[in-house]
Amino acid sequence: MKYVDEFRARDLAEGLAGAIRREAAPGRSYNIMEFCGGHTHAIFRYGVQDLMPSNVHYIHGPGCPVCVLPIGRIDNALELAERHKVILCTYGDMMRVPASGRRSLLKAKADGADVHMIYSTQDALRIAAENPTRQVVLFAIGFETTTPPTAIALKAAADRGLTNFSVFCNHVLTPAAIKEIVESPEVRDSARVAIDAFLGPSHVSSVIGSAPYEPFAKVYRRPVVIAGFEPLDVMQATLMAIRQLNDGRHEVENQYVRVVTREGNRKAQGVVDEVFELRPSFAWRGLGEVADSALRIRAEFAAFDAERRFEISPSTAREPKSCECPSILRGAKKPTDCKLFGNGCTPDNPIGSCMVSSEGACAAYWTYGRFRQPASGSEAAA
Repeated sequence: MKYVDEFRARDLAEGLAGAIRREAAPGRSYNIMEFCGGHTHAIFRYGVQDLMPSNVHYIHGPGCPVCVLPIGRIDNALELAERHKVILCTYGDMMRVPASGRRSLLKAKADGADVHMIYSTQDALRIAAENPTRQVVLFAIGFETTTPPTAIALKAAADRGLTNFSVFCNHVLTPAAIKEIVESPEVRDSARVAIDAFLGPSHVSSVIGSAPYEPFAKVYRRPVVIAGFEPLDVMQATLMAIRQLNDGRHEVENQYVRVVTREGNRKAQGVVDEVFELRPSFAWRGLGEVADSALRIRAEFAAFDAERRFEISPSTAREPKSCECPSILRGAKKPTDCKLFGNGCTPDNPIGSCMVSSEGACAAYWTYGRFRQPASGSEAAA
């Protein structure tokens, strides 16, 4: 398989669906959490859930970098743009995410703040070079996938001697988040949320490899199958997870072999290690403070660290009242369990991060399945 169409072929999908129906034991449930928002959208867009037997359930995890960023960090970015008058550079998804008081970077821009939407970290460097009398801050977010470009930009700024460029670092780490989910009260009490296996993230794993999940699978006795983003990827990975569960195995398997290796991208890992180090703790939306789950800029690059360059106030932000994003991100609730879903919270008027982000679970439900009645037993595990 080399081309996209081959990963969406109907006859192959029907064959995989048949294999899953034959191998899924009728007397048990299979509750599989997909970590990536890309997986969630593939499941809904291509009707993968509808091809599953009623005892195979997908639980949507926190795999959207925009969704997991707590409101307080967005408040901090607003403070940089408004109080410190910097040129704030950020990716498009972050522009509309609500901060405290339903404010956002987009509204701040409308009110006069100098907020720029960028497509790459190199755009931020260009803006800094073009505005030597202004401070330019890159609002850096994302999992291990987006961290190497930030590290490269930071090193380039140092090489060029850009004294007006810095990074507000919010990069987070996937394995620590998966561990936190398994140790959460909802999952420990499996009567509330049962998670039997994980579909490991695609792009993240292309950077870090499959090896970092091996201790997790061994300690927590849950299979991890790294899956690509196409519907046949998800279905094949689901079959691999079911086979592991049937065999009583809990291993790391790699369905996405055309991209992911056990070692990952060593060059990308090297530049990240050179620039960043572990934070002792970082707050995730939906998970709270998680130890060793995020990165901060090393002391050697302190001159480019926005948190050291600017005074940033501690935030006392709270989640919007009645918004169920935190529970949805932990897999404890479905988007349709939230009474705001479709009742004031829509992609055009998002209240929670899961609706505003193009990778969010609420956006997936709204776009592909909001009027669909769940099949008997399906989608009921979360």
